[in-house]
Amino acid sequence: MTSTETTTVKGERADLLESLGKSRYFLRHTVSGLTDEQARQRTTVSELSLGGLIKHVSGTEAAWVRFILDGAEGMESVPVDWEGQFTMGADETLAGLLAEYEDVARRTDELVATLPDLDAAHPLPVAPWFEAGATWSARRVLVHIIAETSQHSGHADILRESLDGQKSMG
Repeated sequence: MTSTETTTVKGERADLLESLGKSRYFLRHTVSGLTDEQARQRTTVSELSLGGLIKHVSGTEAAWVRFILDGAEGMESVPVDWEGQFTMGADETLAGLLAEYEDVARRTDELVATLPDLDAAHPLPVAPWFEAGATWSARRVLVHIIAETSQHSGHADILRESLDGQKSMG
């Protein structure tokens, strides 16, 4: 069971939180022991950096939580830096990005524990990567957050191994 200060979460919600928690753990574990300079470093031909992945996953999770609460308008209420979302800026620290991610995770976990209905749904924003006219339930969004976090944890593992040979597992 997963619990917040006032609510014990059971069943499906506990399963969702446990899966998301494991994915978050592996992503955070991948950056453990890194300096800001290492977290900022590109280790492959892509623009991805480990700090940038933390920043992206955190921002994306926060946007999806706003979607669960307020639909497309909530998701779009905070502008996205499409070019900078995968890079760690010179003024950013890994500790700061991880602290922000922890705050986002706490808000998400609280929402999962207290949301009245996981079937509550909103139309997706208009974007080329979404099916026109589709709606997603809160449950579907949470599964998407888990999948995205897991996928980016794998990316992070590749970047970390390219950086210094360290692996998250094995």
